[in-house]
Amino acid sequence: MSVPPSLRHIASCKLPTPWGEFTMHGFEEASGQEHVALTFGDVSGDAPVLVRLHSECLTGDALFSLRCDCGFQLEAALDAIAEVGRGALLYLRQEGRGIGLINKIRAYKLQDAGADTVEANERLGFPADMRDFTVARDMLASLGIARVRVMTNNPRKVATLQKVGIEVAERVPLKVGRNSHNDAYLNTKAAKLGHLF
Repeated sequence: MSVPPSLRHIASCKLPTPWGEFTMHGFEEASGQEHVALTFGDVSGDAPVLVRLHSECLTGDALFSLRCDCGFQLEAALDAIAEVGRGALLYLRQEGRGIGLINKIRAYKLQDAGADTVEANERLGFPADMRDFTVARDMLASLGIARVRVMTNNPRKVATLQKVGIEVAERVPLKVGRNSHNDAYLNTKAAKLGHLF
């Protein structure tokens, strides 16, 4: 496994899940930040690989929050990858679109008081989205994945991936999890961040 100098592959192991057995790969950036990739089936070769770049969302992924659609997207992505028999999910430690967990809680408090998700980040002094997908490029390269079919509703993410050198063959919509608690949040993502629902 060839890993760029800015990223270190730590170890790989089997990860049985309700969707089947994935292989989990642990990576560490030079900064010490850790990320994981889950692969399913044979991801080598020239054919585009079904991929989800999933930014960590403790509240949605592990605590079942209905404020966002993250947990729903995570499960749907794993299901889709297992269904086609080949793919990868990159779990990137970029909580709260890059602002971190505690600042995300602060942003949620502002949202409770009426701010939308973009306004809350900006009131805290952050851009709407601080994520850096360069690490995703390096993780994909280390897994031997050159072309992707990326599961996202965010066309800006596609452009960002292309900008860092990831060849995107297709954007695959991932429209799940809308409910009364996240309806305004999803509408804001569509209106201010360009997401397609």
